[in-house]
Amino acid sequence: MNDYKNYSLLRHNTFGIEASCRRFLEYETAAEAAVAAQIIRESQLPHLVVGSGSNLLLVGSCYDGLVVHSAVRGIELVGGQSTSDEVLLRVGSGENWDDLVDYCVAHGYHGAENLSLIPGEVGASAVQNIGAYGAEAADLIYNVEAVEIATGRLVVIDAADCHYGYRQSRFKGEWSGRYLITHVVYRLSRAFVPRLDYGNIRQELERKGIGTPTAAELRSVIIDIRRRKLPDPEQLGNAGSFFMNPVVERPLFERLLADNPAMPHYHVDDDHEKIPAAWLIDQCGWKGRSLGPAGVHTEQALVLVNRGGATGQDVLRLCQAIQADVLSRFGIMLRPEVNIV
Repeated sequence: MNDYKNYSLLRHNTFGIEASCRRFLEYETAAEAAVAAQIIRESQLPHLVVGSGSNLLLVGSCYDGLVVHSAVRGIELVGGQSTSDEVLLRVGSGENWDDLVDYCVAHGYHGAENLSLIPGEVGASAVQNIGAYGAEAADLIYNVEAVEIATGRLVVIDAADCHYGYRQSRFKGEWSGRYLITHVVYRLSRAFVPRLDYGNIRQELERKGIGTPTAAELRSVIIDIRRRKLPDPEQLGNAGSFFMNPVVERPLFERLLADNPAMPHYHVDDDHEKIPAAWLIDQCGWKGRSLGPAGVHTEQALVLVNRGGATGQDVLRLCQAIQADVLSRFGIMLRPEVNIV
């Protein structure tokens, strides 16, 4: 297990924020995760579990505690439980998420295509319930293997017990800081059933002259769309979608729609509608604007960016300014999707 003191977190946050931590632990196996759990218990310091940091905003220059990272690798077929219709894949929590999607497409394991090019690691998919283009990780997760920090014991948690919702899970809520995830098991289909009705997937397929896409073609189209809309963190620091799309109650939705007939929205249930946060931010005039060295991306209003030398506090001030304007105009408080530490 890697164990470092006064460790730079620059590699572990895609905003490109210069920050450090008092101590950094990185485990490669479940046994090492148990050792890390023991160190956490004995140190009595606060701890933070990170992946690649693609959903993280560090607002301080130094995290005064333990930062823990999984380097558990490996993708394996779960024997005895795969069938002619579906497969179970057991994946190390430190694997790159998009590498996993690529692996699945190459091997004929389907269901993750619409989640192509989402940054981050496998462990984070189980915490955040990542999603895009009408699909979520929760659609695929079968169970989660983790070490319980308080006891050091290895547990297997069924997906149903994780209480997955829109960008939510018990790992992100009541279980925050309770587990070190070692593996995630996904259930994938051997049959390819493309989901094409979200966003501009069909338009992009038509532009390419593709009528009925293969899994590889759908993945390629999703990647192209995301690359056009979202900046590369290596070129412009960002954490992808900064805010969650708000789900509002019908009376508020109907009032807003009456005042804004062109407002995009997505049906949730009889009592709720989802409104794109990017549209709300754009309507408030923030798209392409900056507040000091932090700004809103010119192509996607949902993405906050580090234009160079921004601190976590700079990004946080921008976040709060946007929240205040959206609340004032629409009566909606935007909730960050990123983890602000």
